Amino acid sequence: MATYNHLPVYKASYDLLIDIFRAIKDFNREYKYTLGENIKREAMEMITNIYRANSSFSKRPYIEKAREKIETIRMFFRLTRDLGQVGLKRFVDINEKVESVSKQLTAWEKSQK
Repeated sequence: MATYNHLPVYKASYDLLIDIFRAIKDFNREYKYTLGENIKREAMEMITNIYRANSSFSKRPYIEKAREKIETIRMFFRLTRDLGQVGLKRFVDINEKVESVSKQLTAWEKSQK
């Protein structure tokens, strides 16, 4: 098994990715293929950067990119709530996962200094 699968931040971000895909499939058509696709792309790029950080000697640039992606996801997902595309419970659940990933990425980045 690949070592990145054992990273807590990888597991948390993968769980977040799954939740994002499940939430977006329920979006109205108007938002599913615009905002929804952008959120999915950002989430996939985030987890890709986590993988790259773990397998690279120079981790910080990838961790910084992953942190940028998680903040973009946070912003976009708040927009989905404001546009009525997700209910409060789902929004809170996803936001808690976003916060967990964000904190783990911040701690990882600090440990690389």
